Amino acid sequence: MDTGHLLGSGRSADVYALDDSWVLRRYRAAADTTPELAVMSYLAAFGFPVPRIGPPAEGAGPGDLVLQRLTGPTMAEALTAGSLDARQGGEMIAGLLRELHALPPRVSPDPEVRILHLDLHPENVMLTGHGPVVIDWSNTTEGPPGMDRAMSALILAQLSRTPGFPAAEGVGILFNALMIAMAGDGGITDEELAGAAAHRAADPCLPAAEHAVLDEAKALVAAYGR
Repeated sequence: MDTGHLLGSGRSADVYALDDSWVLRRYRAAADTTPELAVMSYLAAFGFPVPRIGPPAEGAGPGDLVLQRLTGPTMAEALTAGSLDARQGGEMIAGLLRELHALPPRVSPDPEVRILHLDLHPENVMLTGHGPVVIDWSNTTEGPPGMDRAMSALILAQLSRTPGFPAAEGVGILFNALMIAMAGDGGITDEELAGAAAHRAADPCLPAAEHAVLDEAKALVAAYGR
């Protein structure tokens, strides 16, 4: 199939332009995208900001997703350009997690369980003319909402401690803003933080430099909550 030109690449997938309305998200490794599509459809029905799902493209494989083409920078790009400050960024991430966790689970009968993104950070938030939109639901699952908060905090803490990361100081400010914004949202238990750290450690796409500071980042998140 004609994938169009490459718009961007992440750690596990590439995004191609199909036309002005749709993009093709293609995973490099074989992937079953059925759970991801089901969660996105469910969230869209509640009005949560996710990309619209497009019609299947001719010749698309099992690891291909046709999604709405979004216009606007990622939150990371906006923070780097100075059009969004760290305090606003932290409040936005916390607000998106709060909005997500206010929705009922799709599968679990446990009323305490919620849908989790498990990778909500500035690269996965697009700032469109209609507001922020959360992308990349490949890690989604259901569980305690504190696990999602722990994951977002841990990712930022890792980047803020990664030697040579170009925006480490700014990410540190963003991390502090996020922790302040999440303070009243239920907290992060030691068990949830340990689960998030184990999830990160098992990620085959995690760069070695970020893996090396995982324990330090975990301690930073834990210390902030005490």
